[in-house]
Amino acid sequence: MAAPESGPSLFANQGDVPLAEQLRPKKLEDVIGQDHLLANDAPLARMVVAKKLASLILWGPPGTGKTSIARLLAEATNMYFAPLSAVFSGVADLRKAFEAARARREQGQRTLLFVDEIHRFNRAQQDGFLPYVEDGTVVLVGATTENPSFALNGALLSRASVLVLHRLDDAALESLLAKAEAVRERPLALTPEARAALRAMADGDGRYLLNMAEQVFELQPEGQLDPARLANLLQRRAPLYDKGQEEHYNLISALHKSMRGSDCDAALYWLARMLVGGEDPLYIMRRVARFAVEDIGMADPNALLQAMAAKELYDFLGSPEGEIGLMQAVVYMATAPKSNAVYMAEKGAKRAAREQGSLMPPMHILNAPTKLMKNLGYSDGYAYDHDTAEGFSGQNYFPDAMDRRQFYKPKERGFEREVIKRLEYWQKLREKKQTESP
Repeated sequence: MAAPESGPSLFANQGDVPLAEQLRPKKLEDVIGQDHLLANDAPLARMVVAKKLASLILWGPPGTGKTSIARLLAEATNMYFAPLSAVFSGVADLRKAFEAARARREQGQRTLLFVDEIHRFNRAQQDGFLPYVEDGTVVLVGATTENPSFALNGALLSRASVLVLHRLDDAALESLLAKAEAVRERPLALTPEARAALRAMADGDGRYLLNMAEQVFELQPEGQLDPARLANLLQRRAPLYDKGQEEHYNLISALHKSMRGSDCDAALYWLARMLVGGEDPLYIMRRVARFAVEDIGMADPNALLQAMAAKELYDFLGSPEGEIGLMQAVVYMATAPKSNAVYMAEKGAKRAAREQGSLMPPMHILNAPTKLMKNLGYSDGYAYDHDTAEGFSGQNYFPDAMDRRQFYKPKERGFEREVIKRLEYWQKLREKKQTESP
């Protein structure tokens, strides 16, 4: 069969082809780091074997092979590869792409429409794809670095399978460096430590790694570069972090769960990731304060004081000095005894309040400021706890029509151990007074 018709090149200038483009995979088996999608029994491999490619959303970090995979899928299934960038394309470009795809379809040629950064299209533009996907005019393959659940509308997601691409691990990045050296026919002038540093600087992005490797090749330094000299020559990539998007929520979740798991070192790492990424410290402090009552509670009542003190210190010192107080608060939360008893009590009490409706308090605990209210029995029989020998009357404070409930169930951790003793003591007194009462 004749080779499939190819769309326009993504690179208009073919003069000096970048190293990353020279190493662009020639077939699907050459794609590195995505075996979970491309291995023999994986989803994409099965589609290729069956020659039945469904519409897809490729979701993953930059430099993980989304564009290469889309192009190679078109070749493997004998489809025309029509690339578009949502950054540079509008409604007119989409209309032209659909008209061209319809014309090719009439001639027996199917079209894979690849839309890079598809999340950049607004909801109305995304809806515009639907009829052409449904009637088979195009097979849509969209690429996005954003969580499709947030970035794409439900109608489009229901018509496309979402496949997640992984950031390249250290072994995959080393494999890319070896390929680059083979193409350039000489090794990179790096010590083993500098080579490891180069991979770390790439942060899982293969394209970025190859761009940095290309700079090292072109510099032709004398001798081998150590990590310090490499850092002076190359600008370190800022960690991926967008405080307005999914990563914002991913990292705060990682911080919260690390504190809950009593791993202060992991918690400090996620905290540092957010601070380095430019997160608002006050946003983090609000989560730390929430954690103090939600996950520690009465196991260590001082946790809430520590959280609020960190906020006050930051207000007083500002950044970066005030961030040390935030670090201390996170260490305190992570190393404190944990209990969600108050958190669960709040849920149980609210649930009971909704279920029981507008039950009145028992008459004996109602104030009687007027004569009429006294005549009606308000405050009748109320026992003033301080007048009893134990400082505890044992009276019922629930509505008369409601059975007694236990919402707060403290854990055998931290300060709540003492609270358990107090509650057990009062319960024994309550039972004793109930048996003594006529």
